[in-house]
Amino acid sequence: MSLLLHVKNTIIMSFVLVPLLLILNVHYMLPALADSNSNVYIVYMGKRQRPDVERLTRTHHEMLSTVLGSEETSKESMVYSYKHGFSGFAAKMTEAQAQKLSKLPGVVHVTRNGFYKLQTTRSWDYLGLSTNSPSNLLNKSKMGNGVIIGLLDTGIWPESEVFSDEGLGPIPSRWKGVCESGELFDGAKACNRKLIGARYFIRGLQAEYGQPYNTSANNDYLSPRDPSGHGTHTSSIAGGSFVANVSYYGLGFGTVRGGAPGARLAMYKVCWQLYGGVCSDADVLKGFDEAIHDGVDVLSVSLVADIPLYSDVDQRGSIPIGSFHAVAKGITVVCAAGNAGPRAETVQNTAPWILTVAASTVDRSFPTPIMLGNNQTIMGQAMFTGEDTVFATLVYPEVSDLMVPRNCESLSSNDDWMAGKVVLCFVSEYNMSLLDDGIWSVKEAGGLGVIVARTPSDYLYSYATRFPCVQVTYETGTQILYYIRSTSNPQVRLSPSRTHVGKPLSTSVAYFSSRGPSSNAPAILKPDIAAPGVKILAASPPDRPTNGAFAFRSGTSMATPHVSGIVALLKSLYPDWSPAAIKSAIVTTALSADQSGGPIFAEGEPSKLADPFDFGGGIVNPSGAADPGLVYDMNTEDYGQYLCAMGYNDSAIFQLTQHPIVCPSKQPSVLDVNLPSITIPSLRKPTILTRTVTNVGPVNSKYKANVEFASGINIAVRPEILIFSSKTKTITFTVMISSAHNVNAGYYFGSLTWTDGGHVVRSPISVRTEVGESFF
Repeated sequence: MSLLLHVKNTIIMSFVLVPLLLILNVHYMLPALADSNSNVYIVYMGKRQRPDVERLTRTHHEMLSTVLGSEETSKESMVYSYKHGFSGFAAKMTEAQAQKLSKLPGVVHVTRNGFYKLQTTRSWDYLGLSTNSPSNLLNKSKMGNGVIIGLLDTGIWPESEVFSDEGLGPIPSRWKGVCESGELFDGAKACNRKLIGARYFIRGLQAEYGQPYNTSANNDYLSPRDPSGHGTHTSSIAGGSFVANVSYYGLGFGTVRGGAPGARLAMYKVCWQLYGGVCSDADVLKGFDEAIHDGVDVLSVSLVADIPLYSDVDQRGSIPIGSFHAVAKGITVVCAAGNAGPRAETVQNTAPWILTVAASTVDRSFPTPIMLGNNQTIMGQAMFTGEDTVFATLVYPEVSDLMVPRNCESLSSNDDWMAGKVVLCFVSEYNMSLLDDGIWSVKEAGGLGVIVARTPSDYLYSYATRFPCVQVTYETGTQILYYIRSTSNPQVRLSPSRTHVGKPLSTSVAYFSSRGPSSNAPAILKPDIAAPGVKILAASPPDRPTNGAFAFRSGTSMATPHVSGIVALLKSLYPDWSPAAIKSAIVTTALSADQSGGPIFAEGEPSKLADPFDFGGGIVNPSGAADPGLVYDMNTEDYGQYLCAMGYNDSAIFQLTQHPIVCPSKQPSVLDVNLPSITIPSLRKPTILTRTVTNVGPVNSKYKANVEFASGINIAVRPEILIFSSKTKTITFTVMISSAHNVNAGYYFGSLTWTDGGHVVRSPISVRTEVGESFF
């Protein structure tokens, strides 16, 4: 957080490129500054029972009055009344009052208000959505025309060129939203036929904080306007209009647009700059509530909670609850997987009704020449846009073997030996905040540049573009160090970066992208899919130090709107498809190999071949998703069975789903949830599970099963052939999985693929054998 506070009033590139993984992955309780005995609590009452929203609001006040003692106190304490997608309210009360409220009839649960934090020119062509191909999903769907994408984020900068409504038709007649005015945001002027709605929600944060929000001190606006650029960036990725001849000081030159340039956008600002960026549970839930009412088709949510997740996260978190009701209304909810990778079990937003997105790279890099004094030229990676080369003495912070080595993170602005020189340093740990501070210190001390040696990764650290910060591998860094130690006067010349697209660059899962398995429900594969999230060029507020109000950012926050845009295209093409069908189409047609035919790697220490816990089904493949052949469909009853399998009681499930689901006396298996993937975290004996597929391809189709798996895991599918006709549109099959291993083992990976000779419907499989008690 210190980096963000330091950068706020300083015009440097690090504020532009800060990849939201610094400020994305926290869910915690904000200490109230006013009455320490009173906090905001969220009273959740399940699906809305009354069609009259005014009457429902009065009911909420009456319920609160019975606990607080008077109607007047109830009105003062009420923060929000949730009355559209579901019923409930947020109010300020003591812990004792909250416990009393939780026992009233109709209340599912009462939880303390928590907080979330926030986590291009090439990516769409890379994904096969070029405007030049008349047969691809982009053009078949008329660029997402008529679909409405809602975003829960930091707000939006409406004046950006990417939000132009030129060429768009009337606003969809079903739209019920508004364009809310506020500080430096005139609703009558800010919205148009592209940006059709903008709201902001802060009462949950203010009630918890205990005093009015100081927008001046926090560089924010009490309105839908975006202070940080995060929401503007994600909005333009999902559904921005075409803007030609865009670059970042010459880097990444091309046409910027969103995945669904014909779609409409609606911003729900739920995140604020306090403490570097927080999003209140109460505000997030209100954002979901209003978005459901307004009529969005897709919700893009680049927010995550923190690990460890609640054991009952599907009922207590605002994102699982809000997303459930959205999905029940036919709204696909796309969420970020988080930026806590490459460690295992760090993936977030794990509910099965959510489409969870990991971050991958694209085939674009920014090679930067490093010429040493011995005339050897080495290529690094940077975004150095200076007009001139830098020629200077090259230094390395040598210390005695009895002292702690000086790594990049330990560099200080007091190190005057760096003045007028280029510094070589080695990264000791993946701590971006400390590393950014170290790089900044070199510049503050008068250094002319820095060469950072680190684990291979496509992610570029944040820094000023006119200040060269070139990344190399440890191996290359060691070669440079050998040169420094071989001469009494080491010299180096750093030249400006250039853009390279295409081979030999391959796709990989980003280092920072959170990995599975899910720590909350390990039998539910997460993430579901991966999409471009590294060095993405998109819109940014113009008061930031960018060229033409566009900036590069990295994070699963950027990957999420890529998938949201693709979902919008699919929704335009298939308006009757359920969120589960759309999710299945995306997962089962994903690319598990690089476009060049080679494998996909997952960045880490060391890098490895990517598996389903890195990227779910694989890299999103829009054209394949437009014609999946078969889908694994689900509805609220199916999700109710999942909740039964997770151990929730009948009444709580009914309040959430409003379907009369009675959990059987024998708890159902979570392995039978009709997902487009199979994950068995503990295989102790031969196990049989079921799946049901629906034909969305040619009416008369014949599919044959093909299983690929590692030695020692046996998989049998029955039947092996599926025959569809006008009378048979859905078929249920079984999968029996057994293991020949006689010791506890790690996960083995494979796949089950159905093919009719044209369609390839691939489900990733992950299996871990346990023959006895596991000690880790």
